[in-house]
Amino acid sequence: MSMSNHPKAYGTAAVAVAFCAGILLTLGFKDLYPDLERRYQRRQGQKASSTDSRPGSTYLPPVKLEDHTRNSRQSVVGLPTPPIPEGIEGCIGNTPLFKIKSLSEATGCTILAKAEFLNGAGGSPKDRVALNMIRMAEEDGLLEPGRGDTIYEGTVGSTGISLATLARALGYKAHICMPNDQSKEKSDLLHHLGATVERVTPAPITSTEHFVNLARRRAAEHTASGKDDSRGFFADQFESLANYRSHLKSTGPEIWQQTGGQIDAFVAGAGTGGTVSGISVYLKQEMGMGKDLRVVLADPEGSGLYNKIKHGVMFSNTEKEGTRRRQQVDTIVEGIGINRLTENFEAGRELIDDAVKVTDLQALKMARWLVEKDGIFVGSSSAVNCVAAVVTALKMSRKSRVITILCDSGTRHLSKFWMKVGEMGLEEEHDQTDLLALLGIKEER
Repeated sequence: MSMSNHPKAYGTAAVAVAFCAGILLTLGFKDLYPDLERRYQRRQGQKASSTDSRPGSTYLPPVKLEDHTRNSRQSVVGLPTPPIPEGIEGCIGNTPLFKIKSLSEATGCTILAKAEFLNGAGGSPKDRVALNMIRMAEEDGLLEPGRGDTIYEGTVGSTGISLATLARALGYKAHICMPNDQSKEKSDLLHHLGATVERVTPAPITSTEHFVNLARRRAAEHTASGKDDSRGFFADQFESLANYRSHLKSTGPEIWQQTGGQIDAFVAGAGTGGTVSGISVYLKQEMGMGKDLRVVLADPEGSGLYNKIKHGVMFSNTEKEGTRRRQQVDTIVEGIGINRLTENFEAGRELIDDAVKVTDLQALKMARWLVEKDGIFVGSSSAVNCVAAVVTALKMSRKSRVITILCDSGTRHLSKFWMKVGEMGLEEEHDQTDLLALLGIKEER
């Protein structure tokens, strides 16, 4: 079989021969080029550059490899590397502010939530409080790392969790006194964090067995024991002004920066009163918003603060203020609501413009609504805040901007609040789309 009878095979062979010839010619020219260059320079009367001259061979000098990737990335980005937080305490603050879409759509306003459950130590706004109380105690010489000091506190849970976390991180021990009607997962978590936990029967604040009074006594007993150089420090979150000052110097400024000062209303509940006071003082006084900002207290069942704001007395005109002995079981809500005036609440009480009373049923329904419509799983106090934010928004002009606080995750409320949600059948699938009808709220605009 001759090649001429197969033109396709002939063409392929020709291409292969041409390709090989091209390679040989290129290799030969590579060796010949330096000599041609020197001859050309001599004809032009130029002296060959010693730095540019190339040897008439295939030898090349060794290549030195250098890694410039990090410098290149920095020069391209043009921004300094953000600081790495020092310890878990460095992960507190700068929580995001985001829009709750379903509540905004239902009210015609923009309802924004400060995600305080994303604080890095104990997962609540109490992280800020706990850290500030410890730092101020250190400045005053009341606490000294590594001495064996113990921090004592009476709390329904969140402050204790933050204190227990930070105590270990900063060189202290924690002893927490709490009512035994609080969710079990809170006390279990405290145990896992290495804290000593005393669960006591709920008692009025006038009793020496009230959980706050017990913590105060335990701290004094520790210091008086004289067994070693260690001391007991009573954090006193209800009365220590380190509480509201933590929000005055961090949470308030963050909200101002994140909104550019474009805020029409701020809504929050009060347990110790530190959050609502600290943020209100910063926004209304420090930043001069004054009457341009409407501050609204969210108050659960069984608490007397609503009446104090609305009517000037804790209960009715026939009752002496502060003497009613409220038990924690008056409401399923944990963390907010109280029947006495604390130093922290008093620091900002005059700046609160209005109050909203939220029922347990409304809080339960709101918590489930947030899961179904927004994928937000929060605890009881956050649900109360959101109900009050909706009520507040409906009293304001459309497109107003309302800020509230999401305090902690629903994972801390499984055995009590969220169990009640399930018992009431609220977790069953439903096609409810009218939030106002669900909560029994009437629009007042």
